[in-house]
Amino acid sequence: MKNSNKGLHHITVLGGDGQRTTDFYVKALGLRMVLKTVNQDDPSTYHLFFGNGTFQQGSSITFFPWPMAVQGKPGTGETTVVSFAVPENSLLYWAERFGQLGVDFTGPFTRFGKQVIGFQDPDRLNLELVFDEAVHSIPAWEDSTVPEEHGIRGFWGTTLKLSETKGTGEILDSVLGFQKKASEGNLELWSTGAPVGGSVIIEKTDHKPGVTGRGTVHHVAFRAKDDEEQEMMRRQIIEEYLSPSPVIDRHVFKSVYFQSPGGVLFEIATDGPGYRSAQSEEELGKKVFLPSWLESRRDMIEKRLPEIVV
Repeated sequence: MKNSNKGLHHITVLGGDGQRTTDFYVKALGLRMVLKTVNQDDPSTYHLFFGNGTFQQGSSITFFPWPMAVQGKPGTGETTVVSFAVPENSLLYWAERFGQLGVDFTGPFTRFGKQVIGFQDPDRLNLELVFDEAVHSIPAWEDSTVPEEHGIRGFWGTTLKLSETKGTGEILDSVLGFQKKASEGNLELWSTGAPVGGSVIIEKTDHKPGVTGRGTVHHVAFRAKDDEEQEMMRRQIIEEYLSPSPVIDRHVFKSVYFQSPGGVLFEIATDGPGYRSAQSEEELGKKVFLPSWLESRRDMIEKRLPEIVV
């Protein structure tokens, strides 16, 4: 199952103010808002999706904006860093851009042979840019605030902070299509070979509880090609004595959730039907998308939602 079609699908974060989040990811980082919809479990709140220009799987960071939520603090058993991939020759551009925008960053430092800079979003989510020659041929969004040659191509990967690593490594390998590639100190690099969303770092640490709130990751989603592969992966999860959810139709993909052995909430999401199945190119990220079962309540839902302008 180790192949370039496997890897991350999306990463979902608990955010704060939706407009502030949108301004940062669209205006500062140059991503595209690809879907503005509601949290299907709580339609009074948004679910915002940002990605690269082609909505490629492995490029979507999504947010549940809860402005009144407490400030979160990641601990063990959680996803603690979201890493974006940018072209290898973009370091000077991003350093200057962050300086002009007043975005504090650390680095550059080298990890697993690649240069990295670290920074935070307005809700203190830990982010990174990884400078990687593997993404040069992947198109950036041509209408981005960032020049195409320096734009974010999607995820490089993510970091899981775990006190127990063996079980999660087995799931990454046997179900999700990753292989352990290298180790540096207390870090393990797992990869599928995909240029976007193809890496997971496991950081082994002592147990330290976190605080769920703004700036923490809710779950990490991994790719399934289609319904058939998703069902096969779900059966594998059951065989590992874990308890996956039923298949849930999210309209732009189908989802299965389960708690990984290390404590991180994982999702298996299908590649299709995709964002364009929800809205036209002109409506994507602009008009609020509602699934059919909520469409009759559109007026009431939209009146409760704060306006978000891209």
